[in-house]
Amino acid sequence: MFPLLTAVMQNTIDMQGMQDNFFVILFATMYIGMAPLTSMAAIISEEKECNTLRVLLMSNVKAGEYLLGTGGYVFMICTIGALFFGIMGNFRGEELAGFVLAMCVGIVLSLLLGAAIGVRSRGQMAATSIAVPVMMVLSFLPMLAAFNEKIAKVSKYIFSQQVSKIMEGIGTHGAGTESMVIIGINFFAVVLFFTFCYRRLWFGISVVITEETLRAGCALHTAGRGLHAVPRQ
Repeated sequence: MFPLLTAVMQNTIDMQGMQDNFFVILFATMYIGMAPLTSMAAIISEEKECNTLRVLLMSNVKAGEYLLGTGGYVFMICTIGALFFGIMGNFRGEELAGFVLAMCVGIVLSLLLGAAIGVRSRGQMAATSIAVPVMMVLSFLPMLAAFNEKIAKVSKYIFSQQVSKIMEGIGTHGAGTESMVIIGINFFAVVLFFTFCYRRLWFGISVVITEETLRAGCALHTAGRGLHAVPRQ
């Protein structure tokens, strides 16, 4: 939807004083905050609801392996979208590569956050109720920051704002130190959050499996004692 909106708005609206590629940057930022996050949250919460995730955890699948396998497909699709945005912005060569790379950084962070929400949620409905507010903050806060200084002071600390800032500077100046530091801190925090949620889920499932095993063992032991207690005819 966002690539289509970008194509329409970019080619039909031209207002005096509007910065170059305004709609490309605007919708690319919204795309980063929405598409990867909601997709990952929905996929993982569905697997959790269907007990697929439980089977994987019982097979000792590590957090990184699971994330790579589940998020790889979503990342590839979103990267194609990022390439489309770059082409719509008339970026070529190194500028196109830099634009797509900046979007990919945002996509990875959004994927991780969506994965953490999916793992933490009990089901698809719960995941949606958490993902939507987070998605709104990541997507719309950078846009609102352009019109309100107080919002800008807050939004500067989220990765989508800094990725948007980097995309705006493609062709004029590179990524600033502040942007790289804030994105790095965001990445570290999101990775910790996902790891915490995944390990907590693994621990919870391990406890349930242990309890079920103990119940089954007690039931077999009781049944065995009952058979031995039956008098011979």
